[in-house]
Amino acid sequence: MQEKDLIISEIMMPSQANVEGNIHGGEIMKMMDSCAYAVTRRYARTNVVTARVDELQFHQPIKVGDLVICSARIVFTGKTSIEVYVDVQVEDLRSHMPPVPALSAFFTMVALDRNSKPAQIPPLEINTDEEQLAFEAGKARYESYKVKRKNQKQNND
Repeated sequence: MQEKDLIISEIMMPSQANVEGNIHGGEIMKMMDSCAYAVTRRYARTNVVTARVDELQFHQPIKVGDLVICSARIVFTGKTSIEVYVDVQVEDLRSHMPPVPALSAFFTMVALDRNSKPAQIPPLEINTDEEQLAFEAGKARYESYKVKRKNQKQNND
């Protein structure tokens, strides 16, 4: 069985916030990147690097003292690249309310060998209809990005 999911959490501290007590977006993005790295490093069993972040959306502010729960799920794999959906939930620990969505994004990670060359990774096992839909959507984003990159390269030549 492949390990395709990972959750990390952290309570937000004053050093991560602005003067109004709102957590800096960069702090949460760093946490998201770390979560994407950890799940893909475990999956690929080799070094990985962030190649792209897509559709980063801020849904809810995060305050000092909130519990941030960052979940990463691998949704698509190519030969050397891995797309990860990262979802951040925030829980106000002063209330009895459940966590609410705070941020989400798709991270594309690339596996590298010891010489920093792209390394082949195992294909993603699809076990549910939901995973199949996520895989197909990831494949469509991957193909769209390849076309866009090709067009940009042609325009620069």
